[in-house]
Amino acid sequence: MMSALARHGAAPPAIQTMNLAELKVFLTVAAERSFSRAATRLYRTQPAISQAVRRLEADLGERLFDRTSKHAKLTEAGRLLEEYGLRLLRLAEETEGAVRDLRDLRRGRVLVGANEAGVHALLPILGRFQASAPRIHVDVRRVATRQIPAEVIDGSLDFGVLTFNPGDRLLHSVRVGSDDIVLLVPRQHRLAHRKRVRMGDLTRERIIAHNDPSPARDRVLRSFEQRHLPLDIHISLPSLDAIKRAVELGMGVALLPRRCAIAEIGTQRLVAVPVAQLRWPRQVRLVFRATGDRSRAASSFLKTAREWAGEEDR
Repeated sequence: MMSALARHGAAPPAIQTMNLAELKVFLTVAAERSFSRAATRLYRTQPAISQAVRRLEADLGERLFDRTSKHAKLTEAGRLLEEYGLRLLRLAEETEGAVRDLRDLRRGRVLVGANEAGVHALLPILGRFQASAPRIHVDVRRVATRQIPAEVIDGSLDFGVLTFNPGDRLLHSVRVGSDDIVLLVPRQHRLAHRKRVRMGDLTRERIIAHNDPSPARDRVLRSFEQRHLPLDIHISLPSLDAIKRAVELGMGVALLPRRCAIAEIGTQRLVAVPVAQLRWPRQVRLVFRATGDRSRAASSFLKTAREWAGEEDR
């Protein structure tokens, strides 16, 4: 006879396709040590309980109960199946619970790629989504703008934040805001009280720039080159917060998206001055795959973004 449940060898095919309903019947009999009490507990007839156990024994090729004993005494195979069967049922229940949590938005993750400036446009949507689905983890990763379309297409990201339309039929997008490039200066700066400045006014300024390449940065530099205007990039820094702080300290001025400095402009720590030749209203877009399955969490996030976009357009 086969050793108890193949002992430590490979599981027989029957175990791999085991009927969970029959396993529950077996575990109830094992717990009650009685076929009749198990029938009462499961609201079934005793013959139905006995048949379920026999089918399980036939599938496994092992006796699970010693029929010669007065009580439903487990055999060696029965004790082994009880041990592993309880684990299997707990795992099945945990799996069902996890799937329900995904369905009810009690667990899950949304991956978003954005450069540092793009995160600022995303914050209002994150706040609204957090209020509606507080248990969903939104992971916003810093990704170079040029990489975002490819990573969304291959599924590495659920969404990406861009200030341009990638023009790829595999991607769709929703406009989630707008922005423009402004000159940021400290309150005491000579240009702080101007309604607007021209690019030529900046040739004598020390510019503090981001050292992470981006389409917006490239466009600004190209505009100065095309007009043969020198631009003195005096300091390059790795973060927007560092750039804004350096401007506050009077170390120079910066050309950045207005949205990046809303708080500093609101408290008058910095002044935003439009630059006449750099008036490029930028549409901030949330891009996503045009086809393919989305998780419930990602679908809910997209719904929130679309609702936000509709309100922004009113």
